[in-house]
Amino acid sequence: MNAPPVAAPVVLTDWRAVPAGLRGATVALGNMDGVHLGHLAVLRAAHAARPGAPLAALTFEPHPREHFRPDDPPFRLTLLPEKVRAMGAAGVAMVLAIPFDADFAAMAPETFVEEVLHRGLGAQHLSCGADFAFGHRRGGDATVLAELAEARGIGLTVVPPVADAQGPISSTRIRRALQDGYPERATAMLGRPWEIRGEVVHGDKLGRVLGWPTANLWIGRRLEPARGVYAATVALPDGTEAKGVANIGRRPTLGGDPQTRLEVFIFDWSGDLYGQEIGVRLVHFLRPDAKFDGLEALKAAIAEDACNARAALG
Repeated sequence: MNAPPVAAPVVLTDWRAVPAGLRGATVALGNMDGVHLGHLAVLRAAHAARPGAPLAALTFEPHPREHFRPDDPPFRLTLLPEKVRAMGAAGVAMVLAIPFDADFAAMAPETFVEEVLHRGLGAQHLSCGADFAFGHRRGGDATVLAELAEARGIGLTVVPPVADAQGPISSTRIRRALQDGYPERATAMLGRPWEIRGEVVHGDKLGRVLGWPTANLWIGRRLEPARGVYAATVALPDGTEAKGVANIGRRPTLGGDPQTRLEVFIFDWSGDLYGQEIGVRLVHFLRPDAKFDGLEALKAAIAEDACNARAALG
């Protein structure tokens, strides 16, 4: 029997417009990029403190680092829709994605607790990681939050880091694992495969000519993982999952692209995906991006990649 679908969280951007039925929530705080095992522990702690209250997550959009360092290369593990989907799967009923701009960045810690958490959300209980910082110049930490919350009758659970054999799990470690070509390590820290989700766009149809028609996505504002070929699974629009072989790169054999793209050949499947959203989940890195001496060499390499991907996926 299939599990019932998880209700999508309500997404709000204005703490002054929280519906009455969602006030009095227990609120998990943080950027939560990736919604990894450490973030899931913060969400569980919020729910455990007040199981009868709505579970909310308060996050920031764009990520503060994108606001303060707009020229940095894209680094996000999850854009907002993906973050909301992962939080919904963890039982979150409401996501407050506060627009992070210069005015919000200048807000004093006490103002944040009073106006946003107390008056805006009517929060009953808060949870955060031990390294949570907030307010102007990150002037508030978990100790300051505890004092400000207690003065308003709000509870707080500070959750210690979730660690594995290599140390505390963090978004930074997951990014590094993906950039180094170790999606399995990212999967272990996320609790699920890392997914690149987007709308299938038209390419130059060369894959079809070569006998390997691919679905194409742009990487966009996400972290760019190691360029190369991966064994992957694909979340299709109808809710099913298929296996495939994916390439992330700029197609050096064909003269190079200005943007990095993801191309995935889906095994044992045919149909039209243009304009539809799919998710490509990286399972195993097979080889780095390479430049081949002509289309026949490229075609032979793709065939070998597909064979290796099938073996890797079992």
